[in-house]
Formats: sequence, C-alpha cells, structure tokens
Amino acid sequence: MTELEVVHETRYDYAAPVTLAHHLAHLRPLDDAGQRLLAHELEVEPGPQQRRDDGDAFGNRQSHFTLLRPHRALLVRATSRVRVAARFGALQAARSPAWDALAARLRYVARAPFEPAVEFVLPSPYVPRLEPLRAWAAPSCAPGRPVAELAIELMRRLHREFEYESRSTEVDTPLAQAFAQRRGVCQDFAHLLAGALRMHGLPARYVSGYLLTRGPEDGAAMVGADASHAWVQAWCPDTPGVDGDWLDLDPTNDLVPGSGHVRVAVGRDFGDVTPLRGVIRGGGQHTLAVGVTTRVVGPVVANPG
Repeated sequence: MTELEVVHETRYDYAAPVTLAHHLAHLRPLDDAGQRLLAHELEVEPGPQQRRDDGDAFGNRQSHFTLLRPHRALLVRATSRVRVAARFGALQAARSPAWDALAARLRYVARAPFEPAVEFVLPSPYVPRLEPLRAWAAPSCAPGRPVAELAIELMRRLHREFEYESRSTEVDTPLAQAFAQRRGVCQDFAHLLAGALRMHGLPARYVSGYLLTRGPEDGAAMVGADASHAWVQAWCPDTPGVDGDWLDLDPTNDLVPGSGHVRVAVGRDFGDVTPLRGVIRGGGQHTLAVGVTTRVVGPVVANPG
C-alpha cells in the first residue's frame, strides 16, 4: 500500500466580472476496499453562497456550488490524502471468462435478467461507435480468448501503435480524429481503448484520477504524471485477482495500475467525470491554470494478505 497526498488547484481569471456562477466538481477520490480516503478538503475562493455534496449515478462523489456575488477570479483547491492498494497483484488473466461468451451474455433477450454492466457497452458522447476501431481491435479477438488477456493485449497495442503527445488534441477533439492521427493524450488513449472494447460488445469504464511521477512498486517513470490522468476499467467478472469485476488498465503507460494510481471517478467517458465545469454569466475572456501535485506521504508497504 502507498499513502499519497494530492493537491489539485484550478484557477480562472476573468476579463470582466462574473455575476452568477454554477459549478460541478468531481474532485473527491473514491473510498472503497482498494482505496481508503483518509482526508479530503475542497476550498473555493471566493466562498460560494450555496454548496451541496452528493453522489452521482455512477457512485462518485460530487460537489455543486454557486457564487451569487460578482468576482473576477475563481480558485478551487482540492486536497486529499489517500491510502492506495495494488489491487491486481494476484491477477490470473488466463483464467478469466471467454470474451465472446461475456458479449453474448449482454445481448438483449426478452425477460432475461438485467446486467448493469451493459450500460458501458453502449456508445457515449465522447466514445461513439467507430467501425475503424472495431477493425483495429479485431486481430486480438480470437474466439474463446480470455477477456482479461484480450483487454491487456489491446492496451499494449494501443501503447505501441499510438504516440503520446502533449497538446496534440483538445478536450473536444473527435475520437475519429485521434484514431486517424495515431496520437493523443491520456484522455484519448482511454477513450480509444474503451471504444475498441465496446465495439466488440465488452463493457469499459472511463476512470479519472492521478498518478505519481514514478511507480511506487518499481520506480518506473510515468507519462502524464503528477497531473490529472485517465485510464480504463474493463469488465472481467469471475476473474481471479479482480475484486469487483473491473480490471484497471492504463494504456498511456502500458500497465495494470498498482498503488500509484488514485481513482477519483468512473463513468462512460470524460464528460461524466470532468474535474470542474460550470455555467457563468459575464466574465468575458478568461485564462485557466491547473496544477496538480501528487506525493508519497507514507511508506510503501506490501498489501496485507
């Protein structure tokens, strides 16, 4: 296990006063068996006149806040302390179910039991159906292949065949463009891997979070480190070493995450888990600055058996 502190700071400066602002934040890390949230504080300057914290449809924690007084700057700082376990050390990918059997299980049959994972097979705003993506993934999809093996191979192929390049895409760059140019950032890599799995009938969730500059287990340098990061969870039920049915995969760094990845929120795509978004009245032109610091604050120890 690794104990980490994450400070995520977002600052907006406006050319003209903002007279009304409504914001939604996904900045509170998840708290579950594999990740314990020890402390969390969300600071907003200037202080909001209204604030509500609750959960969303995917089980994430979110904060809504409203500023009713004119302001020309907004600072949002989230400070979290998290204890993270390396959850997949006992993964036995070869013993996972056959991918095509799982895909068949999710097809609609009248009066059949509902499987909640089917929601993550469907297209979403940032991950539409792309036939070229289906064709790209097809060579890895041999009939009867264990689903975890398939998902890991697609992750490795994506890392090998696509280039990570900062600022090569924008938040709203279409997935088809990222696929065609064979380069992008972590958000694109996550959307591409999710799309490849979904095009073959397999559920995939988008994960937002953070990671360290170097992996705590082996010291390997990470790409996209010390910043907001994105990766994927593939649905691998009944797989030894996967608790909770979802296997995390980081295609940007070509690895199954260990204790250096902090999960903040899961959803269908980036739009479900945007760290901070809102609607404002006024403001004119604005500048945005985002900074994230992730550091180890406790010893790296073996996970309890």
